[in-house]
Amino acid sequence: MPTDDHSELLARWNATLPRQQELGEGLITRYSEPHRHYHTTKHLLHMLTMIDQLADDHDLFLVRLAAWYHDAVYAIPVGQVSNEEASARLALRELNRVGLEQEDLNQVARLVRLTETHLPGPRDPEGELLCDADLAILASNRADYEKYRAAVRAEYERVPEEEFLAGRLAVLSELADREIFRTAKGRQLSEAARANLATEINMLQNRLGIAVEGSDV
Repeated sequence: MPTDDHSELLARWNATLPRQQELGEGLITRYSEPHRHYHTTKHLLHMLTMIDQLADDHDLFLVRLAAWYHDAVYAIPVGQVSNEEASARLALRELNRVGLEQEDLNQVARLVRLTETHLPGPRDPEGELLCDADLAILASNRADYEKYRAAVRAEYERVPEEEFLAGRLAVLSELADREIFRTAKGRQLSEAARANLATEINMLQNRLGIAVEGSDV
């Protein structure tokens, strides 16, 4: 029986790309894979919702398609290419078959690849919107942020604790050292995101410090 997320996502897909329901169902199935805990249909729906909330004068059709494909491939550990690159290639293959023009195909693939770094260049409003929507979880309330943090750890459950903590610390520190959000509306989320990042970074540093001290005993 379809979940509420499934039904809403399918309605959104059909509104974006009519008469291609089978393609949308395939993407929803990908986001429903059992090894996913954060990068799920719930994340996809949240991202699509944030695109609507943060948008101003953007080409939403291509941004929404990029959102659908940005985590379509999510392998842990990653394969021969990054998950974002594999997702971009999937988008090119599937959307080419439904008749998108080459310029639009290239734009969707470029946007999907951009979610690997979340560093859009200057004068890239669509890239800014997609990245802001993907990172909006960082500005969640404390309870939702904790669920997000735990879900990410669950996806990497096979990674040893200290290795995961060090990797997570590197990722969050890089985010905290730069401008997180770039759209006008997205920048309003910066204060909440920085507070969450600071709290988790402090926790990670403390836990790594305890682990290092323990290994010396």
